[in-house]
Amino acid sequence: MTMSLSEQMPSLTSRIANLAQRLKLTGKTPRLVLERASRLQFAFEALPEPQPNIFWHEGPPLQHLVDLPRGALSGPVQEDKARAHLALTRLVTKVSEFHPQFDLRQIDGLSGQPLDDRIYPTFETFAATPACRKVRIISYRDFTRALNQALPRFEQRETIQLRQASWLGERIYWAGEQHTTTFAAAIAYARRRGLDTALPAELTDYRLDLAGIQTLHAAYHVLAMPASAWDDPAFVGLLLDGQVPYARLTLLRNASNSELLLLEKGHVTANALGEGLKVAGSPDVITYLKGLPQITRFRRGSPL
Repeated sequence: MTMSLSEQMPSLTSRIANLAQRLKLTGKTPRLVLERASRLQFAFEALPEPQPNIFWHEGPPLQHLVDLPRGALSGPVQEDKARAHLALTRLVTKVSEFHPQFDLRQIDGLSGQPLDDRIYPTFETFAATPACRKVRIISYRDFTRALNQALPRFEQRETIQLRQASWLGERIYWAGEQHTTTFAAAIAYARRRGLDTALPAELTDYRLDLAGIQTLHAAYHVLAMPASAWDDPAFVGLLLDGQVPYARLTLLRNASNSELLLLEKGHVTANALGEGLKVAGSPDVITYLKGLPQITRFRRGSPL
């Protein structure tokens, strides 16, 4: 005799009951919050993984957590927001390092965003676009002209600003915001022709801090919520009726997961709400952060 699929798969009710038992939710209110939250239906989507893209702003904007303003978080209680703010600012570290001679051919990233929806994995693919071809670099003279346009003080050997992020792999990004097509075309030409072009550079290194992630994980549920959730009476009622301590932050660009919701695990009702939302399908941001690439950083002298 074979069991039907419905008989083999545990029902949502039994899953909630087992979860409540594991969390030791003995009170009626937390158990009810867990059950109601787990039955919420929102258009949750998985958080996007960083793509091999030359554009800095196409990646997760986690660098903003370093200098996150206190007023960036919203929520009803100032003390709750202050604790959440402190935990978030410990997620990312920033270190700057000066390089007297930095080979510009090792740069393979730009600030800003593409004008189209395409993903460009290298300067070479970007340099092949009509926008970059307009630069027309066919000689060394054209090359120096293009670099002087992108870097107006190139001949004076002014320090160039670069940046890097552990969640974006080993790519090194030029921090300039202007003349990105000209800069990319010039670097692609230098690689193709083997031109040794070096400038002083300040490289700012953003890195996810494992200890900060673990501390946040111990204290909070951090969930990605769609903006539409705040117009849903059932969801808002769970927060207000249970007097749940929470903080929210707009950080992600995905419209379906546009806000981070931080719920304190030390508060029994907030913990129940967080567990229920995960059952409902809300992406776990801490799991997402742990899955982002952790890489060996670039150091001066690394081969091209």
